[in-house]
Amino acid sequence: MSFQGKEFTQEMKQLVINLKNFYDTERTKNGKKANWAIEQTAKGLKIGEATVRRIMAEYNKNKHDVPDSLPKPKGKPEFLITNDLIPQVRKYIRSQNLIGQHVSLETVSEYLKSIDPKYNFSTTTLWRTLYRWGFTYGKEQRRSALKERDYVILNRRRYLRQKRLNRNPDGSFKRVEVYLDETYVNKNHSNHFTWYSDEDGPSVNKPSGKGQRLIIVNAITSNGWVDGAKLVFEAKKRTGDYHGQMDWGNFSKWFTKQLLPNIPKNSIIIMDNASYHNVTIDNSFPKSNSKKDIFRKWLDDNGIPWSNDLLKAELYVLCKLFEPKPVFKIDQIAESKGHTILRTPQYHPELQPIEGCWGVLKNYMARNCDFTLEKFRNNLPEAFAQVKAETCRKLIGKTITEEDSYWEEDDKIDDNQGVDELE
Repeated sequence: MSFQGKEFTQEMKQLVINLKNFYDTERTKNGKKANWAIEQTAKGLKIGEATVRRIMAEYNKNKHDVPDSLPKPKGKPEFLITNDLIPQVRKYIRSQNLIGQHVSLETVSEYLKSIDPKYNFSTTTLWRTLYRWGFTYGKEQRRSALKERDYVILNRRRYLRQKRLNRNPDGSFKRVEVYLDETYVNKNHSNHFTWYSDEDGPSVNKPSGKGQRLIIVNAITSNGWVDGAKLVFEAKKRTGDYHGQMDWGNFSKWFTKQLLPNIPKNSIIIMDNASYHNVTIDNSFPKSNSKKDIFRKWLDDNGIPWSNDLLKAELYVLCKLFEPKPVFKIDQIAESKGHTILRTPQYHPELQPIEGCWGVLKNYMARNCDFTLEKFRNNLPEAFAQVKAETCRKLIGKTITEEDSYWEEDDKIDDNQGVDELE
């Protein structure tokens, strides 16, 4: 039996601890060297000595409780504070700004702990997270306060202005709004909570690891899922014409072949700012490390005068003054078919109603999981069927309420706060 490459469950960690303690007793009896117990444990379970040390260190640190998890593997670490908390934190900060209350890291920290005691983050972690989400500690008319940065407000305002232009006086849409998004679900996606007897304990016989992952792409309107737009393929494997990852090639193929032919004419297509949504057309704008002749040629091609005494840095600054706005490939594809692309402001999942559809789908998958690939695939059509037209109308209606709230509150907050430097 080897644990190498597997995700350690509580039972597996307990086995490591028990074996290490057994070898500690043997080491004391036989006068072995200090490292002998670790070596024997690692050899017996076919794992690294460093893994044994990490488990035992956690075990001793927690006063002999079994450690919950091992340190994350190498690579880009996950954010300690997940984006799921963005809507709640933003709503709290804005509510305090509206009534003129002082907002600080400490007050936000207390608010998070009031939601759930586990949301007990260090001040540094919280500061970094709020900065990443577009908040700043700025000075307003009466006192210093934590508030949203102006570039976040401007991006949201531009988005909301376009959305409001699409409304009729009775609240109906002038043009059909299509919301698209991508998500994934794993084979072993299941509920974390279950009833159990005190005698048996909470251990559940479920496989370690997340299992195979399916990538899902789809779109909704107020009438439900867009017919023919569903795409499902297995991550990291080639499925049909799709490689096992979501990138510009796969997204553009789905967009042109499955989405555009199945939506009403003159639609507004709403999506987030994923990198493969924002691939630009090469406008041959010179890079900062280009040679002087490249800068001069670009200026000549665009009819912009320059002089021979300009340094390379000056030529680059002059080019930047006239740099055209980026043109996104997906926008051109949509416009060629009579549609318009609209992107939600960054870090605003509450403005994307299809996120709620994914929640319904994943909850169904979790409730009906038996950890087999056959059941996993058979459940997916039923999971999609849980999202009905009425579900989408309610989620879109809830989103419109959020939009109206932002629109009104931004005006009120704007009257009480100064302007910080735009990014």
